[in-house]
Parts: sequence; structure tokens; C-alpha cells
Amino acid sequence: QVQLVESGGGLAQPGGSLRLSCAASGFTFSRYGMSWARQAPGKGLEWLSGFDSDASDPVYAKSVKGRFTISRDNPKNTLYLQMNSLKPEDTALYFCVKCPNRRLCRSNYDYWGQGTQVTVSS
Repeated sequence: QVQLVESGGGLAQPGGSLRLSCAASGFTFSRYGMSWARQAPGKGLEWLSGFDSDASDPVYAKSVKGRFTISRDNPKNTLYLQMNSLKPEDTALYFCVKCPNRRLCRSNYDYWGQGTQVTVSS
């Protein structure tokens, strides 16, 4: 079955960096678009970034553009999110999400992981 396991979250200071990873299994990773999303306390799910199965033309939400970088390693079935210049408002549970086909998706995800917590505080 499809599994998405996020890791790399933790506590960071404002201005700091974290790198999230998502290990995917149970499907042919290289054939699907993938995205990252997050949910802050008391808020809905916010799409952050994603790209097509071939990792071309990553797209970012305005809230993270210029600070976060998405990447994928298809042979390793792994999705990454490099987060720099972190802000307290980046505090949230971060999810790796699978798209239903090869195209980038900003919603209508068909699978997501358990999430990894990111807390940005001094």
C-alpha cells in the first residue's frame, strides 16, 4: 500500500533552516506529481510547493517562495523540502502529499503521510 513517511522536523530558531524528507513506497514514485503542504494550529491545510513527476518547473506558494526549495530523488523514492530563513509563522505540521497523476497538484491529493512537526521559536 502507499506509504509516505516524513522526517526532519524539529525546533528551529527564526532565520534558521531545516530539511524535510519524505520516503515514499507502495507506488511508482517517478510517475506521480508530489507536493508539500502544512497545517498550522487552528488553520486549514496550506499547499506549499510541488512539481510534476519529472521534477520540472517547481511551483511555490507566495508564503514560501524564495525561502523553501522542493526537490525529489526518483531513484531513492524520496521527496525533500529545504526550508531556509524560517519564521515563527512557519510553525506547523508538514505533510508530504501524493498527486493522483503525473501532474503537479495543489489540492485533490490522494495520499499523505502522518506529518512532521516544525516549530520555529527563539
